[in-house]
Amino acid sequence: MELRHLRYFWAVAEELHFGRAAEKLHIEQSPLSRAIKELEEELGVVLFARTTRSTQLTRAGKLFLEHVRRVFAALEQARDSVRAAANGFHGQLRVALSDGITPSRLSALLAVCRQEEPEVEIRFFEVPLSQQIKGLHDDLYDVGFAQSREAGDGIVALPAWSDPLMVAVPARHPLLAHKRIPLDELLRYPLVLCDPQVCEGHAKHVDRVLRRADMEPLIAERVASCDLMMALVSAGFALGLAGAAHIVASREPGVVARPLASRVPPLTTYLLRPENFPSDVLTRFIKRTYAVKKTIPFLLAAALTACGQSEAPQKAADSEANIPTVEELAANPERLKELRQQCKTDRAKLGDVLCNRVAEATRKRFYGDGETPYTPPKESPKF
Repeated sequence: MELRHLRYFWAVAEELHFGRAAEKLHIEQSPLSRAIKELEEELGVVLFARTTRSTQLTRAGKLFLEHVRRVFAALEQARDSVRAAANGFHGQLRVALSDGITPSRLSALLAVCRQEEPEVEIRFFEVPLSQQIKGLHDDLYDVGFAQSREAGDGIVALPAWSDPLMVAVPARHPLLAHKRIPLDELLRYPLVLCDPQVCEGHAKHVDRVLRRADMEPLIAERVASCDLMMALVSAGFALGLAGAAHIVASREPGVVARPLASRVPPLTTYLLRPENFPSDVLTRFIKRTYAVKKTIPFLLAAALTACGQSEAPQKAADSEANIPTVEELAANPERLKELRQQCKTDRAKLGDVLCNRVAEATRKRFYGDGETPYTPPKESPKF
């Protein structure tokens, strides 16, 4: 059995058509058919059920396909590891991301990883949740993040961080008369929500919240990212529902965050990993995830940087109880400025936690293109 046979089998299994598979492999159909026949003879099983109209995998073929995928995943990992070693890296971590994970949270974690273990190469794959779970089972990924703990058998789901679910409201919208928006009032207006095919965990969470009301939501659009959601909200197209950190970090002007009047569960991001014993590299990555979570809410850190403070805060002057909630931060920019006087700074310990991209995005909430602080309209305070 040669790798050529496996590669040919995989192509036919994906296309379920010998002609298209041959085109994909840039070979004639006859040598492809001959190679599949050789493979079937060596294995002693029939891999494809072929008729004049269709080609389907047999039960043995489906099982063999799972193993073939693992073989090529292992080969790809070996190739990447060798290349990483040649470039000075001494380890690799493959991280899958689903549900539009908040960039600021990820930036904080990566900054710590880069500072403490720069020799480990970290690769990212943005995939739907179903593909992430399958990839974790097939050893395509070492770890993943998603806003769902429903990963099935063989996957461990650990809560990594949580964000309050808030309403993204266009500036000067009538609902801004409410400090906390009733769900029934929200459903009187068009909504832009995340596409469940792309952000499955996020979409399921929002759907559970909306089902609490007797009214059917008027969904104006389904989008693949929170960035597009914020753009549509800023344009006055509809209202959005997203995590507070996503709304705060948005680059779109004219978006105001408002909490819901009723208590709703927060959007929790889970760290997903195979239940087998984690590697040393993965173990340290998980520890850093929780270290970043416990240090200080990253939203607060970014907001303080936006107020003109170049270092990240080490801790609140009194206690963690004095750190405001994300709702308070999103709705009250003046409160953020007051926090400058309540925090101590330590450039060496936490300065790198604030990545430039996130700090710049948040700074735009307070400053225009120059250095003059931005003053929001009185009738529509925004962050």
